Amino acid sequence: MPPENDLPVPTPLTVTPAPTTTALLTEAARRWPERVAIDFLGATTTYAELADQVRAAASVLHGLGVRRGDRVALVLPNCPQHVVAFYAVQSLGATAAEHNPLAAPEEVRDQLRLHGARVVVAWEHAVATVAPEGRTEGRTVLAVDLTAAMPLRSRLLLRLPVRAARAQRARLRAPVPSGVGSWDRSVAQARGPHATVAAPGPEPHDVAVLLPTGGTTGSPKLVPLTHANLLANVAQGRQWVPGLREGEETFGAVLPFFHAFGMTLCLTFAVSMGATQVVLPSFDVDLVLAALRRRPLTFLAGVPPMFDRLEAAAGAKDPRLLRSLRYAISGAMALDPAVASRWEAATGGLIIEGYGMTEASPVLLGNPFGPDRRPGTLGLPFPDTQVRIVDPEAVEDDPDAPDVPDGETGELLARGPQVFAGYLDAPEETAAVLLPGGWLRTGDLVRRDPEDGFVTLADRRKELIVSGGFNVYPTQVEEAVRGMPGVVDVAVVGVPDASLGEHVVAALVLEPGVTVDLASLREWLQGRVSRYALPRAVHVLEELPRSQLGKVLRRRVRDLLPGRQSD
Repeated sequence: MPPENDLPVPTPLTVTPAPTTTALLTEAARRWPERVAIDFLGATTTYAELADQVRAAASVLHGLGVRRGDRVALVLPNCPQHVVAFYAVQSLGATAAEHNPLAAPEEVRDQLRLHGARVVVAWEHAVATVAPEGRTEGRTVLAVDLTAAMPLRSRLLLRLPVRAARAQRARLRAPVPSGVGSWDRSVAQARGPHATVAAPGPEPHDVAVLLPTGGTTGSPKLVPLTHANLLANVAQGRQWVPGLREGEETFGAVLPFFHAFGMTLCLTFAVSMGATQVVLPSFDVDLVLAALRRRPLTFLAGVPPMFDRLEAAAGAKDPRLLRSLRYAISGAMALDPAVASRWEAATGGLIIEGYGMTEASPVLLGNPFGPDRRPGTLGLPFPDTQVRIVDPEAVEDDPDAPDVPDGETGELLARGPQVFAGYLDAPEETAAVLLPGGWLRTGDLVRRDPEDGFVTLADRRKELIVSGGFNVYPTQVEEAVRGMPGVVDVAVVGVPDASLGEHVVAALVLEPGVTVDLASLREWLQGRVSRYALPRAVHVLEELPRSQLGKVLRRRVRDLLPGRQSD
């Protein structure tokens, strides 16, 4: 690996992190009080107004008994109320336990039991999840009405006695049982000169958030991230994108706030910049294009399918819409160099791939914003972040096992100020991923280029297929299959095989009218992948199961295969 001073990015962290998330908002409201902090479908909130709402919301939570170290569950989509609740919880020194409001009810209830929050702020549609049949289980539940944050004209249109208005209203609102209060009404009533709470605020090493994850093992766990963790990643991000201008940028907040990627890039990073956030409740191409017409975005964090769909839609309607976007960060899955090229041609800006995981707040590596970027790679370590690449079997027995030679595949280990200290109440799971010295086992298999140090993903260790003693990397086979005419999407998984250990199976989504059988697929792959990596079965699915961020869930794919059920 070349010397650090030859790398095209600054490796020591020179940006001083803020002490707490609360300090971010306080400073933004002081410096840019009249700047729009949030644009929600056209309704705007300035930084001064946001700080005022946060004080009122903190007063509400304090009145419900929330104190420093307590946990408050947030079961919300992206909306202004989510931003307000997040910062209100932080200002009391409490912990925001984030949840996906569209997750399976039992999954959310298991998470609630794990962290034990006694106060829950939930979207009306999620109230049935946290309080089934009106049973609050001793918790205080406050419901959020998404339409309360919308522009007046939009709210009036929703009241029209027409089918379209009724359908849209039903998507946004839901009945709330007795015993569940109103978050919006409570915060509105608390606003005023007496809303300030005399309570000790957070300290840097207090836990700011709890985020659910499957981690590197797939079993559900909660990740505590401190203020210091989050704000180290914010400072690292600011150093990584030096061209951003304080108090002038407009961020597209389309990634879910309840996910580490969206939380850091929008909820905290954007506020640290005094940026305007154009907040959307979910990713929708038409909503994003409408937002671009109303308030041109300059920075967008997303996942590859988002960029691909936006570029195609804008090209069909008005290619000029994307020209304001100077910077974009892609994560959660590999960024196809072709998608990156089309995006940069359409915007005139730059798009880079980043890499991380919830346990690292989340970003660990990224491509440089500039001519040294290498689409298709994870890039280089973030400032003050160290990485090692080791034999995963060797490190099981010896945490100090030497790194594999550059150019060879091994498991990525990382450490830095953004890395967490362990899962909530799960010492065994923590010991499995945190090695002595604070090294985080990512579970990802990577290679480091011996010439320039750039890291490239090979695959997830837990999804590696071992067939006949050979290692098969699903991602590499998928990339080869995607070029086949008629293939829209693909997932490659391993299934048990008595003679081989595992054999390779390809699950395909095809264009209408296209037929692909095993023989034709193997013929296409001849010379593109090794013989031992050729699929031994192919199945056609209508669509592939994906996470909230669009990542293919290979374990779920195995469930969909005929006669299969994942272990």
